[in-house]
Amino acid sequence: MNNEQSQFLDISIEQAKLLGSAQRVKIITALVDTAKTSKQVADELGESPGSIHYHIQKLHEGGLIDLVNTRTVGGIVEKYYQSKAKWFNTKGANMIDPVLADGYEAASATKVSLRMQLSPEQREEMLAEFRSLLEKWVAVSSASKAEDSEEYAIGINVVSAEQLKK
Repeated sequence: MNNEQSQFLDISIEQAKLLGSAQRVKIITALVDTAKTSKQVADELGESPGSIHYHIQKLHEGGLIDLVNTRTVGGIVEKYYQSKAKWFNTKGANMIDPVLADGYEAASATKVSLRMQLSPEQREEMLAEFRSLLEKWVAVSSASKAEDSEEYAIGINVVSAEQLKK
């Protein structure tokens, strides 16, 4: 991944909604370091090529992945896609994923909240650890073929307790 991709990409609410699917997060993860075709991603994830192709098209149309190369091999056009970033930022007061909203009636839910005193450096270190932990579990979920798995939405909200001065 080049330096530009290692940065966060600011996205709109509409783009964030495209990431409201575990399948699409797995696809983004597969396309972070190396450009791949829909078929290569499908093989890597153990999913049907048609389903992966559909989701890749939606992510491309939404501006979250780029078409970086096209090759013709044996009369077949291979399109190689790569993620624009590893992490995506959205702005706004509302939860982007409706599953994370307070009124959502989930079959199971766990909420954890607390306050702590952190220096700016400690805050950045903690956020890096959260990202690393989430990456680990996306990799675990991508590799898992468990039939009894269930999709979960996870949101981490680190907010300064100080209000903006107007």
